[in-house]
Amino acid sequence: MAAISTIRNIGPASEAMYNAAGIMTAEDLREIGADAAYAKLLENGNRPHFIGFYALHMALQGRPWNDCKGEEKKALRVKFDALKATHFNEDKSELDAFMDQIGLIDRR
Repeated sequence: MAAISTIRNIGPASEAMYNAAGIMTAEDLREIGADAAYAKLLENGNRPHFIGFYALHMALQGRPWNDCKGEEKKALRVKFDALKATHFNEDKSELDAFMDQIGLIDRR
């Protein structure tokens, strides 16, 4: 099993976020896909960032993070906005999300 950071353009900080959301390997990330993986990040309390979302899509395609342009970028923005609306709780802090993850609280 390969570390997530072996995927082009995904570094140690991003790998730690995916690991905290329960995605542990590059194979897991490829299997779940960009949209579902990003939804897990949002549900885990990570702040939404469009660049991170489309960079993930590019990474899983083996493309440079800044290769997303034009209509492709517009289509990904629509997906990002939908994921943000359905999977991100603005009232939930990263600390709350971590405490939920280890079973201490659930402040929804």
